[in-house]
Amino acid sequence: MSTPTRPSKAVLVAAWAFPVMVLGQFALLAGIPVAIVLARTLRSRAARWWSGLMTAAYVVPLAVWLIGPSTAPSLSKSLSPVATGVITAVGAVAAVGLHLVRRRTAAPVESRPAPRSPGATS
Repeated sequence: MSTPTRPSKAVLVAAWAFPVMVLGQFALLAGIPVAIVLARTLRSRAARWWSGLMTAAYVVPLAVWLIGPSTAPSLSKSLSPVATGVITAVGAVAAVGLHLVRRRTAAPVESRPAPRSPGATS
């Protein structure tokens, strides 16, 4: 059985950078953290779902902006405030999900210390 891979700190930083960049009107540059998260989490089955969610939240508005009839000069100007809020919320949910994946795969159950009994004194 293979050991599950856990997201690194770089993945978590990139995951949190994505919603911050979208909210700060740097939506086109937010593709860089999305690419980092996607590339670094392909081996982990649990983390893959969260990175896929983040990637979908980025790619759909990007494709609409590139393919659609929009004359907006940038992706940030193309997004409505509601779309910006949704993308930011999805990015934050994905970042929290990656944190949970990292926490669950931090230590195997066998190596965790046993809980202390309430009556035990040191």
